[in-house]
Amino acid sequence: MVSVSPEVRKAPVVIDTNIILDIFVFNDVAAKQVKKALEAGEIDWIATPPMRDELARVLAYPQIVPRLVFYQLVAGDVLASFDRHARLADVAAKASVTCRDADDQKFIDLAVAHQALVLSKDKHVISMKKRLLPHGVRAQEAI
Repeated sequence: MVSVSPEVRKAPVVIDTNIILDIFVFNDVAAKQVKKALEAGEIDWIATPPMRDELARVLAYPQIVPRLVFYQLVAGDVLASFDRHARLADVAAKASVTCRDADDQKFIDLAVAHQALVLSKDKHVISMKKRLLPHGVRAQEAI
């Protein structure tokens, strides 16, 4: 059984693309607990269709394709994992807090709309920790 804090079990979780790659492609040690919790159904991962589209685009990047080959994966495998574990939600309205990286705004918007935990390694997202707290959002790299 995975040990996930009660706060994480209760709140929805928004997972940034870089963490998704760590979970489903790179099998990063830091992401193993998230992967186990997803597989056990202990995390309510919410995402939007544009987040899935971003993942599909990233999986085709020239620096990612060789990693997929190395791990004997294809993009469809990773997208199937996304589809199996993520609960699709409507695209959220623009939040009152703005991320310096426009590509990451969709993660912030969804997290604020659902008062979710946001998992990311992106410096722009993590730097927003204090600004997100009044909105009921925690930003961190791992659970």
